[in-house]
Amino acid sequence: MSIKCIIVDDESVAHDIIRKYCELLPNLQVMRDCYDAIEAIEYLSGNPVDLIFLDLNMPKLRGFEFLKTLPHPPRVIVTTAYKEYALEGYELNIVDYLLKPFSFERFLKAINKASIEPSKPIPTLKDEVRETRPERIFLRTNNKHVQVALDDILFVEASGNYIKIVLKDQVITLRGTLSSLSEHIPTGDFVQVHRSFMVARQHIKSIEGNQITIDNYTVPIGKLFKDQLDRLLK
Repeated sequence: MSIKCIIVDDESVAHDIIRKYCELLPNLQVMRDCYDAIEAIEYLSGNPVDLIFLDLNMPKLRGFEFLKTLPHPPRVIVTTAYKEYALEGYELNIVDYLLKPFSFERFLKAINKASIEPSKPIPTLKDEVRETRPERIFLRTNNKHVQVALDDILFVEASGNYIKIVLKDQVITLRGTLSSLSEHIPTGDFVQVHRSFMVARQHIKSIEGNQITIDNYTVPIGKLFKDQLDRLLK
């Protein structure tokens, strides 16, 4: 899904950096470069967007004052050199607070937080859980970023200092451990069944003895995790 965004910042260098980062992510579409809040208000009056990259210290109207003028603000990622305004930002329900200068990896983490489907008018109980996490995220592997659909992840396997993200059609290897998995993907829909395995509940095909069948794979169940899995089945 394409994310339409605007950049609101009075510094051209900041625009260049954010645009360069956005160009590396195929689902981000920069619709307008706004150099002050008034320009942004004029654009937003006739052009809805999904995301705003917002600087705080701008002429005419400061970032948070501008944000408070929007009756139905889109998602906002603050990009600023001033860390002292972070608390106020989160009180305004911003997605993330990036301190300049920020790396592409830190930018990517903010985008993953922002990549949430817009709320449905009348969500079901099942939908309410889904709306708290993005549908697609980017994973860094072999010096490149691969976009994956979270619903395609079958299970995760830890091996030494690496974790394998096993999807329906590919396996992506990342540096890390199961305990650090939440830094890469949302883990709310996963259950740990072994010290080296976490599985996606929705993809469990069958459970027999000490094994779980997922798609064409068989995943072991560790003794220490048997009770946790039993609770899942009740």
